[in-house]
Amino acid sequence: MTSQPPADAGVTRSTFLGHPRALATLSMTEMWERFSYFGMRALLALYLVAPPDGVTPPGGGLGFSRGEATAIYGTYIALVYMFPLAGGWIADRILGARRSVLIGGIVIASGHFMMAVPTELTFWLGLLSIALGTGLLKPCMSAMVGGLYAPGDDSRRDAGFSLFYMGINIGAFLSPIVCGALANAINWHWGFAAAGVGMTLGVIQYVAGWRHLGNVGSQPDNPASPETRKRVFVGASIGVLCFAIAVVADSLWRGFSMANLVDILAIVIVALPVVYFWRLFRSRDLSDDERSRARAYVFLFLASAMFWMIFDQAGSTLNVFAQDNTDRTILGWQMPAPFLQAVNPLFIILFAPVFARLWSKLGDRAPSTPVKFSLALFGIGGSFLIMIIPGTNADNGIPSAVWWLILVFLIQTWSELLLSPVGLSATTRLAPRGMESQLLALWFLSFAVGDTLGGQIANELEDLPFGSYYAVFGGAAVVFGVVLFALSPVVRKLMRGTR
Repeated sequence: MTSQPPADAGVTRSTFLGHPRALATLSMTEMWERFSYFGMRALLALYLVAPPDGVTPPGGGLGFSRGEATAIYGTYIALVYMFPLAGGWIADRILGARRSVLIGGIVIASGHFMMAVPTELTFWLGLLSIALGTGLLKPCMSAMVGGLYAPGDDSRRDAGFSLFYMGINIGAFLSPIVCGALANAINWHWGFAAAGVGMTLGVIQYVAGWRHLGNVGSQPDNPASPETRKRVFVGASIGVLCFAIAVVADSLWRGFSMANLVDILAIVIVALPVVYFWRLFRSRDLSDDERSRARAYVFLFLASAMFWMIFDQAGSTLNVFAQDNTDRTILGWQMPAPFLQAVNPLFIILFAPVFARLWSKLGDRAPSTPVKFSLALFGIGGSFLIMIIPGTNADNGIPSAVWWLILVFLIQTWSELLLSPVGLSATTRLAPRGMESQLLALWFLSFAVGDTLGGQIANELEDLPFGSYYAVFGGAAVVFGVVLFALSPVVRKLMRGTR
């Protein structure tokens, strides 16, 4: 994760809703990036499971089973959250945030246009390019927004981030509708191309607003020496070589397939936070309080991984369920399945201010962080337990009304608002001094671990009836929530004075 650059006097003095004009540039860039990401994400699992011989729109897909598609989807989402670890370092030590965003945006757009070409090779290369480009762009955007404000200007900074967050969700809301409509009317690749057009528009307006940024993000915060660059390059090369050897060895043993490659990536993703925590607890620089808070963070990390294991199935298993087992007819019009991916961003826009006001009003009476996490697990688990009803209908060959999925997404949105912003805040409060970026990296790794484990488990449970599948995931989350709730006094004690 890139660190936040200091506010710079070079930022243009023109304003956008009372904020620096550069906020509009960054918000629009992030909006188009989210447009491209969520547009492609709404189509990805459906394209993976679509039969190759499809004739009517959206046409043929890659013909993976539901379980294989969920595993591939989960690992891809995990890579999107994992690559910012490297991207943040590159921005901090080599390129600077501003150039990293530009290069990342170009790579993302290129990846979407690769996916628009109807060949399997360009599809996989496009997915990899999008993940790599996101790794460069994503960790820099928030840091640059923070850099627009002077130290102590906290009220305007908070309001600025609220506008920035609205841009994110506007892009996430519009993209499944636009990309889904094009895919449904013409074919998958037009939908992927629309995502690329969105990112291209983001890059164009970013360059057009470049002058408003002043010196924010123009230089790396902590430039790496030639020796450091060489050491990191050698280490990264060794890591890539080891991964390539593992892939070749596995291919000789089991034969190469995308599913087998996903298995190897899953091992790497799950191993990363284990190494991070091992190094963290071995550090001799931690005080007793910092070590205790780091132990508390382990509980929050595991809860977060469990949460995202279920939440991000909205784009995979629930998306496929909407396509194959849901009556999406509303007033005589059949809604394309990708449109349902716009429901969560819409609910975020509606309810995020409500939750923010609620916590402000409750003040010290608000539930503690571990209790909020427990409630989030109850909610996300409960959403899948609700899915037992439409899932059982599907097992009996009966399509369910679309309102079941909308109810599930509503509950998941409330649960997300209990965990996601609270987790970010807790991460900054529990991080040992000077290690904030490392713990923020761990926070996003919890998303990656949850997504990749969720995909792997879904693949193993593919033959279960729908009702049983949702019961297993939902029940596991509720049990974890009960355990965390019971342990919340212990976790609060380990947090040493923070809530």
